[in-house]
Amino acid sequence: MKIFAPIVLAGCWALGGAGCFRAPSAEPLPAVPEAPFPRPAAGEFSVMTFNLNQYALLDRDGDADTLEPKPPEEAGSIVEVIRQVSPDVLAVQEMGDPAAWAEFKYSLRQAGLDYPHEEYLRRGRSVLNLAVLSRFPVVATNSHVDDVYTIGPTKFPVMRGIVEIDLEVHPQYRLRLMVAHLKSKVFHSFGQAEMRRNEARLLNNHIRRALESDPDVNLLVVGDFNDTPASAALRDIASYKRRRILHDLRPVDAVGDAWTHRQNDDTYHRIDYMLASPGLLPEVVPDKTYVVRSPRLAGASDHRPLVATFVAAERGAETAPDLSKRLPPEIPQND
Repeated sequence: MKIFAPIVLAGCWALGGAGCFRAPSAEPLPAVPEAPFPRPAAGEFSVMTFNLNQYALLDRDGDADTLEPKPPEEAGSIVEVIRQVSPDVLAVQEMGDPAAWAEFKYSLRQAGLDYPHEEYLRRGRSVLNLAVLSRFPVVATNSHVDDVYTIGPTKFPVMRGIVEIDLEVHPQYRLRLMVAHLKSKVFHSFGQAEMRRNEARLLNNHIRRALESDPDVNLLVVGDFNDTPASAALRDIASYKRRRILHDLRPVDAVGDAWTHRQNDDTYHRIDYMLASPGLLPEVVPDKTYVVRSPRLAGASDHRPLVATFVAAERGAETAPDLSKRLPPEIPQND
């Protein structure tokens, strides 16, 4: 079956998107075999996190008088990969304005994915927003838009905010989800690394607050943290006073690669994460926790999505997976 790329008129988004939706393109996307992504079994559910690489109206052609949507072949590839995985909960970064958000949801519905519950967190006129779509009801919302930090005499807000919501998977099981997108490594006169560390510490404050109020909370923290696993920023998120408080699930793809971000100079990094609390770790299904490997993503985003699957039932600590088996292999550096 051919999958057709969706298209959208820039003018529709610019006018707020009312009544304007994508129509089938005359040119089909190249045929790509169905990827054998694992699906949750009965009693399980899945969560995907995905940086969409500016799913927004932007000046893409150098003409400042017009703004263009994400190219249809890129948007179509993103929607198709999400359709292939069909996650129960989808957390995205770099979502555009409300019109782009509405168009994205419409494209997913056209692809057969219906998410009746959502959280959309916008900061000012930013096109780098956070959002969540869910098949499960959002029963509590405590997203954060007022966090600030100081460097010298200057105050800075957390640029993209932090999503924090509770999802009711069923009446006996809830998931608390936090989504963040920390400061990039793009140069800033106040120091991009220090800015990112400050944002990481503020995220850690919310994590610790959740764990202090309920040490057994099923907490999952996901997103693009823009730093590597051994970085100070990651340490500031996942630990406190040298004690680990979150567990890095380290998803890998079908060939064992864990990288999530690629740059144009052929370098690859792991900067997107899924971190689980001690209360959630026993419910992780490691064989269905992975990085999506798909040829469609090559031109659609500089990030690869991560997926984690969980059993929707409280389990004891004795059932927690041994994450040491997911660590990268040690290779002597003797070049």
